[in-house]
Amino acid sequence: MPELRVALFTGNYDYIKDGVALTLNRLVAFLIKRGVPVLVFAPTGPKPAFQSAGDLVSVPSMAIPTRSEYRIALGFPGAARAKLQAFRPTLFHIAVPDVLGYKALKFARRKGIPVVASFHTRYDTYFRFYGLGFLERMATGYLRWFYQRCLRVYPPSESMAEIIRQEGISQAVEVWARGVDSDMFNPSKRDLVWRRALGIADDEVVINFTGRLVKEKNTDLVVRVLNIMKQLGIRFRALFAGDGPELATMKTALPDALFPGFLHGDDLAQAYASSDIFFFPSESETFGNVTLEAMASGLPAVNAIASGSNSLVVPGETGYLESARDDQAFVTRLSDLVKDAELRQSMGAKARERALTFSWDSILSGLLASYREVLAETGHGRRA
Repeated sequence: MPELRVALFTGNYDYIKDGVALTLNRLVAFLIKRGVPVLVFAPTGPKPAFQSAGDLVSVPSMAIPTRSEYRIALGFPGAARAKLQAFRPTLFHIAVPDVLGYKALKFARRKGIPVVASFHTRYDTYFRFYGLGFLERMATGYLRWFYQRCLRVYPPSESMAEIIRQEGISQAVEVWARGVDSDMFNPSKRDLVWRRALGIADDEVVINFTGRLVKEKNTDLVVRVLNIMKQLGIRFRALFAGDGPELATMKTALPDALFPGFLHGDDLAQAYASSDIFFFPSESETFGNVTLEAMASGLPAVNAIASGSNSLVVPGETGYLESARDDQAFVTRLSDLVKDAELRQSMGAKARERALTFSWDSILSGLLASYREVLAETGHGRRA
């Protein structure tokens, strides 16, 4: 079998510290540790958000007009191609079906290099949150064209894998799940001093939302549900560990809520464990790293029925799953948990138990084995 040398193409590797970037950095660090050469191609910003793993080649990009914190690649220029050819890859892993991903796919097919792809985001669902729902069908058609040209497609959950199969996007599907650091994200990190510093009473129930404050996370629903609960006299405190374009709107709509901004590492672990309920009605997640982190921290999760959450939350045991079109269902579930400490503790303990079954080492070892299977199947010995 030829040497495994991986070229990875993604839309964000180090300029925003989001779930996809952290997952890909963990993968690259794992591959390097296992002796697999990796070269990453991605847009970059003026300043990296964190120290990334491995070698990164920057490609030209521009800020996305409606979401300036994110960038989109403008192509795959000659200088980047020269570095790719000097690296001599034997496998392409494409993590985003954008212009860079398209160019990488065409390059690989021309050179006879096998391509695999990871499926991180339901891009086709984004349009509905910005008044462009009519583009969803076209987007799904493009995704089908793109992923059918990849030898493996790696969604992060079985529920997402089933959607990919049903929509005819690909049949060569293997689940690449996500793991969690259960030592870092741990109920033992609960800190009453931290809560008091934020003005949270010891007997006050904290509802936690962690993630980017953007419309596709269903922030409008979050605001509606929490305000209905306030009107009903339900006593709780909302905490939003995140930032984004909807921040100002949400601060105005929820004047009693806490907005500490993006938190990372031990600070994030402390925020989870010092909360009591996790609320995440996003439908765009293909997995939901934040849900798994919250569960590992001992929180029951109240999520929308969605491809990612469906594979994590066990309704009635570790939390609840409700339709994103049913505000009242969320009001009922959250209110029940706020009022019943025993129910919170029971579900939180079961959530922690379930989270412990997601081990990074075994998950990444499985992906590496899949890479090697692709090389063996294709008998690929050619390099760019």
